[in-house]
Amino acid sequence: MSKKSKKLIKYTDREFNSIKDNLVEYAKRYYPNIYKDFSEASFGSLMLDTVAYVGDMLSFYIDYQANESFIDTAVEYDNVLRLGEQVGYRPSLRAASSGVLSLYIMVPSDPNGTGPDMNYLPILAKNTRFTTNAGDIFTLIDDVDFSDSNNEVIVATESEQDGSASAFVVKAYGRVLSGELKQELINVGDFTRFLTVAIADENITEIVSVTDSEGHEYFEVPFLSQDTIFRSVINKDSTSRNHVPNVLVATSVPRRFVTFVRNNKTFLKFGYGSDESIKVDNLTHPSNVIFKMHGKDYVTDSGFDPSKLLENDKFGIAPTNTTLNVVYRANTSETANTASNTIVNPGDPLFSFPENAINKGKIAMVRETLECTNETPVTGDIGLPTINELKQRINDLFATQNRAVTEDDYRSLIYRIPPKFGKVKRARIIRDHDSFKRNLNLYVISEDNDEKLITSSQVLKNNLKVFLQQYKMVNDTMDILDARVANFGINFTAVVNTDQDKFEALNIAINTIKHMFSEHLDIGQPIYITKIYDVLNNLEEIVDVTDVEIIGKTGARYSDYSLNFREHISADGRIQYAPNDVIYELKYPNLDIKGTIK
Repeated sequence: MSKKSKKLIKYTDREFNSIKDNLVEYAKRYYPNIYKDFSEASFGSLMLDTVAYVGDMLSFYIDYQANESFIDTAVEYDNVLRLGEQVGYRPSLRAASSGVLSLYIMVPSDPNGTGPDMNYLPILAKNTRFTTNAGDIFTLIDDVDFSDSNNEVIVATESEQDGSASAFVVKAYGRVLSGELKQELINVGDFTRFLTVAIADENITEIVSVTDSEGHEYFEVPFLSQDTIFRSVINKDSTSRNHVPNVLVATSVPRRFVTFVRNNKTFLKFGYGSDESIKVDNLTHPSNVIFKMHGKDYVTDSGFDPSKLLENDKFGIAPTNTTLNVVYRANTSETANTASNTIVNPGDPLFSFPENAINKGKIAMVRETLECTNETPVTGDIGLPTINELKQRINDLFATQNRAVTEDDYRSLIYRIPPKFGKVKRARIIRDHDSFKRNLNLYVISEDNDEKLITSSQVLKNNLKVFLQQYKMVNDTMDILDARVANFGINFTAVVNTDQDKFEALNIAINTIKHMFSEHLDIGQPIYITKIYDVLNNLEEIVDVTDVEIIGKTGARYSDYSLNFREHISADGRIQYAPNDVIYELKYPNLDIKGTIK
């Protein structure tokens, strides 16, 4: 064996200088008589620099790709989403804000003048649009029945002859979501396995419906392997309709799709079956697709047998040579949230009147008198989670496994509520140990269009409570409460190097602190004052930090909750503690961070 073959390659040399030094050593040892000029200006040095540069770049990208393969080290948002999908995480679309709308109509009185004429109490259909004066669109998501006995009724006008009531005002309530209903037509050509199509709009909150040109409807499912959904239909039994307005029906859906998001674009993905290759049942009874769970008198959605849900291995029918009509809801962060009494413009109302309503003049009067307003703000966390928030939610999901036992399970499920029902920015769960029951106090907070913390709407909290019912322990009870916001500012004093511009150093220090608090803290999370010291002292421009102080901020622009910050600081002044139901917010960083440079 030759000497040359015994030379070992240094696989640990993975950056430019090390690679170049190793190449120079290799050339000197094994080619001493062929090339001797290793000066910076030589051609040989140029070639060695080029090879070392390529090796450095390859090493970097290999490390980068390796890091992107693990959720803890990944830094690309889409890669984190892909890794989350591997463990069952379904990224939600952009959330819509939700609220309650007060609706008023004037109705003629009945012949006796004792109340509104029931023949002219209409139903306002869902998808009716309402707008603010600024043009922001909100859509009704449920039918509103003005004949409901729970509606408020007051006398509007009286007869001049006998003083009897001639017309009444009826007040009803309806739930609205931010966003405008839009549609997009997508042409589909020849058969493609797992057909994936993209929607051009980037601000989608919900896929409302998907139909093809032949009239077939496609249904959204969590996973393509699930071919059964539960649909809500109107209860036609008049004896129980008042208590049970809708009935859940298990329905087979051979035509189905899943949604996912990449680069802020929404994609629809279908299976690869055909009408000939898949068995279609109009109705699948739940008893045919559920595990037999001995010893239990109930079943849950986690009891489905995937092997029975599939009629074959095609994962649903893929559309072929057709045109898909995709109806979706979309809004932007600028149009999602709105203050009280701002939704005041009803659009073209979608009324339906009883069959006995034959007087066109009275019908026209009812239509024209429709008025609306939102007595409470319409709010919700409409922003996408940051990459750190996304990682935390994926990890929590893997541990939760679609059931709520621990506090972390509940928090994970709260963040997974479907976007059309609203979103919360931060949540915290605290068990009430003084309660005789297993009571949970769920503290939540939302954010507005400017990413400032605001109180979650009552509609959102009601949606959360209903959503969590399917996952919670039987003996758990819940109280969903508002977290209190304590606004704060930061004052600091620092010494800079004599060769540094003090104004530039001050600007760098302030921006560094702003970056520290660029994401909202958690409810009950303390502020570590020592961390502020450490971050500032690590700056090249700063010699020493002599003082850091956390101060409370109150006033018209800030939260109405006033916290005594001095009572919640540690004895050594290192930690600013937060009460269990309080979240700290640096609301205006440009104004609330003040520094003194020496």
